[in-house]
Amino acid sequence: MRRRRFLQQLGSGAVIAGAALGSACSRNDSAAAAGSAAATAFKPVKWKMVTTWPKNFPGLGTSANLLGELITRMSGGRIQVKVYGAKELVPAFGVFDAVSRGTVQMGHGAAYYWKGKSEEAQFFSAVPFGLTADEMDAWLHHGGGMELWEETYRPFGLVPLAAGNTGVQMAGWFNREINSVDDLKGLKMRIPGLGGEVLKRAGGLPVSLPGGELFTSLQSGAIDATEWVGPYNDLAFGLYKAAKYYYYPGWHEPGTTLECIVNRKAFEALPEDLQAIVRQAARVVNQDLLSEYIARNNEALKTLVEEHHVAVRPLPEEVLQRLRKLSDEVVAEIAARSQRAQRIYDSYHAFRQQVIAWSNISERAYLNARGSG
Repeated sequence: MRRRRFLQQLGSGAVIAGAALGSACSRNDSAAAAGSAAATAFKPVKWKMVTTWPKNFPGLGTSANLLGELITRMSGGRIQVKVYGAKELVPAFGVFDAVSRGTVQMGHGAAYYWKGKSEEAQFFSAVPFGLTADEMDAWLHHGGGMELWEETYRPFGLVPLAAGNTGVQMAGWFNREINSVDDLKGLKMRIPGLGGEVLKRAGGLPVSLPGGELFTSLQSGAIDATEWVGPYNDLAFGLYKAAKYYYYPGWHEPGTTLECIVNRKAFEALPEDLQAIVRQAARVVNQDLLSEYIARNNEALKTLVEEHHVAVRPLPEEVLQRLRKLSDEVVAEIAARSQRAQRIYDSYHAFRQQVIAWSNISERAYLNARGSG
């Protein structure tokens, strides 16, 4: 209902804006005629968006739906986007290739899924002990991150756009207690990206699985633990039925950026106003999803604890310290493997150091002053 009202308001705003624009153009008949001719000459295009998420999955999947709806509505139907969930057209992890090849025009997922294509792409989704959601947006849009992201994806014929953020995630669901670093040894856990490599260095066994396979894998014992997102999505998957312990914080994903990838040829074939609509629709969804997670995680966590009696536990400080040290090593090693990776790392690291100084006397100081009550 919230998103329906949002789209209705958007439509009303478009009518008002259109009336104002018509009034202005009436004072310049030649400009109005030229604009009308250009609009008439452009034939509406139909785009397909494939996603890594289950169809209509809360948050992740519905944000992709919202993106498609916004582009369609904001463009006045000049771009018509149809959204497909994982496996409807391509496998969950086939999104990158499908968009790169031009089989479809758009995709929605997360950059760390494509580390086999480009290791440095992982910097644009989540870095362990790295930037939070707000800090990540600041780096991308005002700290040079987007330019580096576009450079990274250009060889694949893709235009990347930030299109959602989960905020700080949970550390995950475990079928065994984690009391020390030794408890990570031999732990078979679904965990993607850089976090998976860190777990491997700690003696664990990282596994890559799409969201739709998590519950059965955890319940059957094929894996010992899994991270997904947070209470909102974890409750929807029923993960509390398959594991006993729910740990925090999400050291591996402190502010995970989701991405919209657009086939570059399809994007550049659009006139400039439609390119701008695609970009700005992604910006809207990027902020909207973070707001949704902050609101819904509160409700879901209460349900997990009060109704399902989930044991919510903090990871021991000893474990976090070890993971932090290993994270620094993993990230630095990836940076050293190519010039582009080094430039991305240098930009990310410099911004992180700069923003920590501000966050310490703003967000951290305020939260400490506010207290937990």
